[in-house]
Amino acid sequence: PPLKHTPPLPTHEATPRHATPPPRRRVAAPRRGHRRHRLLPLVSAPMCPLALSVALTTITAVVGIENGKGLTPPMGWRSWNLYGKNVDQDLMREAMTRIAAREREVDGKLTSLCDLGYCDVGLDDNWQECGQYGKDKFTYHMEDGTPVVNKERFPNLKNLTDYAHSLNLTAGWYFNNCICRDHCGNGQDKGETDPRCYKGDVQALVDYGFDSVKLDNCGAQEDLGLWAELFNKSGHSIMIENCHWGKTVPTKTECPWNFYRTSHDIRANYISVVYNLLTTVKWARQNLSYPGCWAYPDMLEVGCKHGAGGLIDIGLNPAETRTHFGAWCIVSSPLTLSHNLTDEAISNAVWPIISNREAIAVNQAWFGHSGSPFSQSEDFEHFEHPEVENLKFPIALHQYFYKPMSWDGRKFAVLMINHIPLLHSNLTLKFEMIPTLACSKPSYKVRSIWDKEDQGVFNAEFTATRVKPHDSVFLLIECLDES
Repeated sequence: PPLKHTPPLPTHEATPRHATPPPRRRVAAPRRGHRRHRLLPLVSAPMCPLALSVALTTITAVVGIENGKGLTPPMGWRSWNLYGKNVDQDLMREAMTRIAAREREVDGKLTSLCDLGYCDVGLDDNWQECGQYGKDKFTYHMEDGTPVVNKERFPNLKNLTDYAHSLNLTAGWYFNNCICRDHCGNGQDKGETDPRCYKGDVQALVDYGFDSVKLDNCGAQEDLGLWAELFNKSGHSIMIENCHWGKTVPTKTECPWNFYRTSHDIRANYISVVYNLLTTVKWARQNLSYPGCWAYPDMLEVGCKHGAGGLIDIGLNPAETRTHFGAWCIVSSPLTLSHNLTDEAISNAVWPIISNREAIAVNQAWFGHSGSPFSQSEDFEHFEHPEVENLKFPIALHQYFYKPMSWDGRKFAVLMINHIPLLHSNLTLKFEMIPTLACSKPSYKVRSIWDKEDQGVFNAEFTATRVKPHDSVFLLIECLDES
């Protein structure tokens, strides 16, 4: 849809490989300041129910990898944001224990993170033994392509995955590593396609019993189509994460992975969170985030501080944590936790947010659109990225996202965000602005997902008063029957 008075999205968005980039849309010159916060629509007028049904049927015709995985956004926990390179088998085993433990309540019942859906526990970088192997001097593969495991850190990976399976969890691994990245060829150029390392890695993953894999973008093993082909030929159904930082993305006909990074690494910093969030918008609007092929702006930074990003990871306050989690839910992002599961204070603080079944239900739902902004304030501010040097980008002061929650256009989730850093704001939702809304009568039931409470019945609009800086209002909007 055409944009109107809209600040541009982050400029590092990638275009599909082997595809012609779409023409740039002309955007009105941005304006700065806090004078007015008039909301402007970002999408066209609502579509009639029949047209909506036809459009959504067309969307689902896009083909992803046929491995039966990722039909809903994957959920789990991964080691990098907490441990970085300082990971070992004991730490991973403890994380698995905590994921499966029923230590906290949801609606009066002891519940584990896996009970809520966070069942995949992923080992990230630094499981390998760095060195020089064979005549081609591979850095963590033997000459035949077999990966070399650091036995001091990980004495028995098969025991680790067996332990995960005994807890009804799945176990994730990590390839094309960044630490001592491997060239997997004769070392003469980065474009080598020697399949030895691909085949060796896939066989090792199967032998060790892993269920999912993150494919990073550091070494020479960049052929995601070959990865997918070999995993499929292995006879095992493996969940595949494309972690090419937005450089390798789906087309209308090809998506040989289950979810794909739209951005560089996230940090525990609100500006980084918003920047990564906005990298999903392009793919949602092209209908290229869908079951089996989800756009992913990186792991959740809920409960994280001073992790792999060091001092950049200043952490999120409770309001920012709500917004971060709600935003990942409404854009159908995979939900990958990365906080310290053994820290009781952190776990208690984030539990009410990450255990909110109503928010998770929005994330896991699919009714033809993965979720995107539909309205935002005319005014905005430029912010400096906390990690990327000399990168300033605009953020609207108020921004509203939506996601359909039914096929008939009568039920939607809406996330209203106050991006202003220091001021409380009143946020007003005019129901007629919600795209594809198909209510025959202007009467709407509103429920607060954060509060888990009905807010009442409203006719034209709903206003949330004094929303905290960087906080959000997460709503479920439903048309009432004529009766």
